[in-house]
Amino acid sequence: MRFVWAVAAFVLAALMIGAGIAQRTVFQGPTSHSEAIAIEEDVPYVLLDGEVLRSNAGSQTLRAQGEGEIFAAYGRTADIEAWLTDSEYAHVALDDGSVATELVEPEVAAADAEGTDAAPARNPAGSDLWLDEFVQEDLLIQTLQLPEGMSVLVAADGVSPAPTELTVTWPLVNSTPWAGPLLVGGGILMAIGVVLYILGIRNVRRSRGPRRKGLPMPVTEPIDLATEEGAKGVVSSSPTRRALSGKRRSLIAIPAVAVTALLFTGCSADAWPQFGGSPTPTPTATVIAPESQQAPAVTEAQAERIVQRVADQVAAADEANDAAAAALRLSGPALAERETNYKLRAAIPEEEPLPAIPAGPLSILLPQAYDGWPRTFMAVVGDEETGNTIMFLTQEDPWAAYKLSYIGGLDSTAELPLAPAYVGATQVSPDNAFLTIAPEDLASAYADVLNNGDASAYADLFDEAADQFRIGVANDRAGRLAAFNETGAQTGSLTFESVAGAQAPVALATLENGAIVAVTVDENETVKPTNEEAVIKLDSNPTVSTLSGATQSATGFTTTFGDQLFFYVPAKASSERIQLLGYTSNILDAKVIP
Repeated sequence: MRFVWAVAAFVLAALMIGAGIAQRTVFQGPTSHSEAIAIEEDVPYVLLDGEVLRSNAGSQTLRAQGEGEIFAAYGRTADIEAWLTDSEYAHVALDDGSVATELVEPEVAAADAEGTDAAPARNPAGSDLWLDEFVQEDLLIQTLQLPEGMSVLVAADGVSPAPTELTVTWPLVNSTPWAGPLLVGGGILMAIGVVLYILGIRNVRRSRGPRRKGLPMPVTEPIDLATEEGAKGVVSSSPTRRALSGKRRSLIAIPAVAVTALLFTGCSADAWPQFGGSPTPTPTATVIAPESQQAPAVTEAQAERIVQRVADQVAAADEANDAAAAALRLSGPALAERETNYKLRAAIPEEEPLPAIPAGPLSILLPQAYDGWPRTFMAVVGDEETGNTIMFLTQEDPWAAYKLSYIGGLDSTAELPLAPAYVGATQVSPDNAFLTIAPEDLASAYADVLNNGDASAYADLFDEAADQFRIGVANDRAGRLAAFNETGAQTGSLTFESVAGAQAPVALATLENGAIVAVTVDENETVKPTNEEAVIKLDSNPTVSTLSGATQSATGFTTTFGDQLFFYVPAKASSERIQLLGYTSNILDAKVIP
């Protein structure tokens, strides 16, 4: 009977293992779905709409084939369309559920050198608009997981035609939840069959009937195989039947164990039934953007890449002492102080360069929530060891690079009510009346405080306890005036005046209706003679001499230092004071008084 059960177990094991293997092979079906897209026109760019990529569930694998270098990038659909407004491109989108390609003519006409309309040859590689970009030769394969509102741009170099053979592939869910149990169950039944078979053989051997008795055998003596001459013989014998049967059983059991182990290792997670429910997410505190608020200008990864590019470009410009190269990534007061430094370094060998632009790490990001241009973001870069740097960067149009306009050392450690980077902040208008002071009036008010101290009408608006810059300016002025009066009090005068800078303020809103505001203040230091016979000489001041182009003057000199200042300005209804967050100060210019 044991043999019957053993055979039944073998048959069932074979059926179960065969069924499990069949589910994972011939009966499983396709594991992916592909959509081939043919671009019939030769155009420099192809916009693959996000709706096409999201038309099937799962990740999207883009395959683009062509000759030479192939470029692909993804970003916000609105940003890519804005970048393509002056170019001809193929738009791949869904039309009544099917994929269709449309040729789009440029909306903004571009003029060539002769004044005729011409499409610009613009290489998309390296644009600050893209969230990420990829470049490969002849064949580009990239797996994406784009959310709503994102699309893909495919091109060559902006001059050569874009790849015309595109394919998008999505994975298909073909889980076989019973393949694993069938394979493992079949392996267990096979092992049971082997055990039953061995037990059956053992039972047959033990159940043999009594043997017929033979004639009595004489008692035998041990045989000594050694000869009288001392020769020795060796007798070998075969293993007993019991030993043979034991080896045979072990040899039979080994394949069963091996097969079972192979079945276990060959089963992936989708070959098993999932009895547990899906995990429940843990709620976390989030900030919900207002319904009318637009998307943030940059993501954290995008901002880190932009800051790195700015740092690399400015470092190259600093090494070459090239103001034109610095202008590719700097603007406003950040560029003005660099231009002055380059001029001084070219004339004065011992002149030190300005500190390098830090590239990271990015600790705080506050992007402007705006779909149009210009768009701005604020970043704080650095750590406790290297010091933190606060900066504002602005992109003027879709084709321009982000440029650093304001930069300063972060002096305050106060916790500010900033919105998270995925929400962003609105830009505050210069004449905003809901702040303690309008951004356009902040520079002149602080300049008055620097000039008049506590006697200023605006002194009560600012938090003096946290303002190390104001204290430093007052001490520096007192020290300079005392040193000047030791030798020049009888023949000349030294005066100081702070005025609002010419650069427009930049302000981003905080969560409590306040704002982070960046402004410039110019500090003018004027030295001039007090009698007609006196002359101001610059024998020991090569900096002013280089910038003014003179070594002496009967009328005097005015030296201008540019201050880049960052403030937290609370709402008008708040009881808080305006707090200085960071600053930087460098010489900008020197002139002969006319």
